[in-house]
Amino acid sequence: MIELHLEVEIFPNRPILAGLDFLEHGADFEAAISATGFGRFHFCLLAVTGLIYANTAIGITIVSFVLPSATCDFRMTSADKGWLTAAPMLGMVIGSYFWGCLADTKGRKVVLVSTLLLDGVVGIISSFVQILPIFMACRFVNGFAVAGAMGICFPYLGEFQQTKYREKILCWMEMFWTLGVILLPLIAWGIIPIQGIRVESGAFSYDSWNWFVAACGVPSLLLGFWLFSFPESPKFMMECGDYDDALKCLKSVYRQNTGDDPDNYPIKSLKEKVRTVSVASQSSQKSVRSLSMRKRKDLKRLFTEIWTQTKALCRPPYLKYTILTCLIQFGLTTSYYTLMIWFPELFNRYEEFEHRFPNTSASVCDVSSIVVVDEASSDPFDCEKVIDQSVYMHTLIVGLACIPTSLWLPLCVHKLGAKFFLIFSLSFAGVVTVGLYYVQNSIQNLVLSCIFEALTSLAISLVFCVLVDLFPTNLRVMAAALSLTAGRGGGLIGNLSFGYLIDLACVVPIVVFSAFLFIAAILCFFLPKTGQEALD
Repeated sequence: MIELHLEVEIFPNRPILAGLDFLEHGADFEAAISATGFGRFHFCLLAVTGLIYANTAIGITIVSFVLPSATCDFRMTSADKGWLTAAPMLGMVIGSYFWGCLADTKGRKVVLVSTLLLDGVVGIISSFVQILPIFMACRFVNGFAVAGAMGICFPYLGEFQQTKYREKILCWMEMFWTLGVILLPLIAWGIIPIQGIRVESGAFSYDSWNWFVAACGVPSLLLGFWLFSFPESPKFMMECGDYDDALKCLKSVYRQNTGDDPDNYPIKSLKEKVRTVSVASQSSQKSVRSLSMRKRKDLKRLFTEIWTQTKALCRPPYLKYTILTCLIQFGLTTSYYTLMIWFPELFNRYEEFEHRFPNTSASVCDVSSIVVVDEASSDPFDCEKVIDQSVYMHTLIVGLACIPTSLWLPLCVHKLGAKFFLIFSLSFAGVVTVGLYYVQNSIQNLVLSCIFEALTSLAISLVFCVLVDLFPTNLRVMAAALSLTAGRGGGLIGNLSFGYLIDLACVVPIVVFSAFLFIAAILCFFLPKTGQEALD
């Protein structure tokens, strides 16, 4: 006890650990991560993962500004537009589970870096594509990559946090999503309206919208390279049995947070536990992280790992939470992504209607039917049409409207709980969706769009926060990926159907999407309270 008191006096800023069991038997993860303190490393980690999350917001909704701008160059029909919006969603459906499986077997960091670099490279390449089917294929790959980044950044961030900070830190990610929603219309507004930057050479053309697509691919590359300087999740390394690497990582975090020599890190060994990555891992001393995807034997074992973990998600005690999170994601994401991608189009239709019929009130459904019926056939591909400046402004306002809820969430989540926020945001988002049927002008449409975006984006971030607590380390990213797959599947269906239904029977998608949100809110009642216990 005397030695302990002396150590505290010599190093007053060092975290004090309760109990001395770790000196003899090794420390568990909660004690080890608490000993690193909270400081510079955690702020840098929040910055990089937050910007990755903001980048996914840009990647998911970039098509909403490409649609009206590239119609002429690609000679797109309404059906083509529907397939273009669906292409990245289809990529997300396939990519979510693929990347989730790799992240829970090969590691969070390596997969996160891979998804970012793939998204950036293909995004820039797609800006040069002159053939619509090839451009759709590129956007498919972008969706494939973005899904991985989106599903991994929350578990990666959460696995570096001690229990008392974890829920609040994860909730700050919502502010970064808001940042992405704000940046996208600003980038589009700053590039797409520019005249005189079109490059033509024979059949090749590179217009302002191409520059916009290329610009949106650059952040992925920069974030991917920045992430190289961060370590693998120590929680994941402990799960794989790599205790020496995990301890080395924790010492590095300690040094960055305190400025102290890493050798002064108070934890000298980590408590070993039964390895839960899979039965195959337990029967081998070789870490699953070291498996080579080029060797047939290792690849076979990797697939065994993935299959074992997939079966674990579909059995008690995790089956209930797997079903709940998948259904909640399906209802929420179908409504959110479909309406958010089509909001700029609806803004555009209102502007066109009010230009033709000034001082005339009309609902969203009336505007859509009048604009569609009254469209001139002399310019079927909108080659003479320019996106109204107000469309950029309205989309920007929708993003700015998310700031109050993005601040409210992390400041109050400990008092009210993530479950309360989920139920509240989903229920009111359903009410707002019903309200879209009753709007009579573009201002009312804008106000409801702002409220809808603020509430649903809040719910999406909260689902990821809850997932981090519901599932153990070896299943965490895969569970997030499975729920993402369900959500993106709904988004794919919603985007394919909305393009037809908005012109044929406008009231149908409004009723369906509001019902999905109400059902998702009801399902949230069955979720447990999270954020109170150490990560499993």
